[in-house]
Amino acid sequence: MLSPAVRRAVLENHVDPSAIKGSGKDGRLTEDDVIAAAKDKNSSTPAQAEPAARAPAQAGAQAPHAPASAGAQTGERREERVRMTRMRQTIATRLKEAQNTAALLTTFNDVDMSAVIDARVRYKDLFEKKHGIRLGFMGFFVKAVALAAKDVPSVNARIEGDEIVYHDYLDVSVAVSAPKGLVVPVVRNADAMSFAEIEKAIAAYGKKAKDGALTADDMKGGTFTISNGGVFGSLLSTPIINPPQSAVLGMHRIEDRPVAKDGQVVIRPMMYLALSYDHRLIDGREAVTFLVRVKEAIEDPTRLLIDL
Repeated sequence: MLSPAVRRAVLENHVDPSAIKGSGKDGRLTEDDVIAAAKDKNSSTPAQAEPAARAPAQAGAQAPHAPASAGAQTGERREERVRMTRMRQTIATRLKEAQNTAALLTTFNDVDMSAVIDARVRYKDLFEKKHGIRLGFMGFFVKAVALAAKDVPSVNARIEGDEIVYHDYLDVSVAVSAPKGLVVPVVRNADAMSFAEIEKAIAAYGKKAKDGALTADDMKGGTFTISNGGVFGSLLSTPIINPPQSAVLGMHRIEDRPVAKDGQVVIRPMMYLALSYDHRLIDGREAVTFLVRVKEAIEDPTRLLIDL
């Protein structure tokens, strides 16, 4: 199993960890192994100009400079200093701001993904043929959040001074992977979008993130965030809100687990959901109600079509 530092190095340097010989204990892969492999890879292939990364963080930070590194070696023990990118500095500042300002609390639930999985299997070919895009999970969750926010509008609100600002629209910040880390472009007016429009918007942002072409405007605003740690294998987490937003929904990996249904123990594809929220604005009853509404919509997607 790769450590978080090694996993991050693999993602940032685009190398195949299975092709690298580990120098750590019991042959484990180290961060230095990954960096060395990346250097060997770069020196053996023609250099290509990298596209400039534009405003990778929601706060409108400037593009990151190339990291300055210095290694110190004593025997087989090595250290390396790498200057934080502008994006990482901005992320660190904003996350710490959330902890310092908001009264953070997380509540959990789980959801049976059987109905959504069945719907995707049944309609994926027709959906892709008609719309030219795959039917993913995110479209269901964005629609479920839009539905639940109608019943619990505080999760889609923000605190400004001594006032609460409510929104009659849903601008969803969706976390997507970029070469330098996760970024959160905003799908605007998501509550008024179709499944196909949501999936196309997310796919377009994903491509822009990969190409380093996201702009500051792509990431400005947002009234609610959805983060999907499940794509990296996360079973459970406590996501941190993205100020000035007041709530974030964390999705996780789908895992077959035994559950009780109608008095019988059955195996179902289950996902844990986590809602982190600012307790100054959202109380526990509202948080639980919101998660239950999302759960009901995912377990019975017909609700998304008839607005229940």
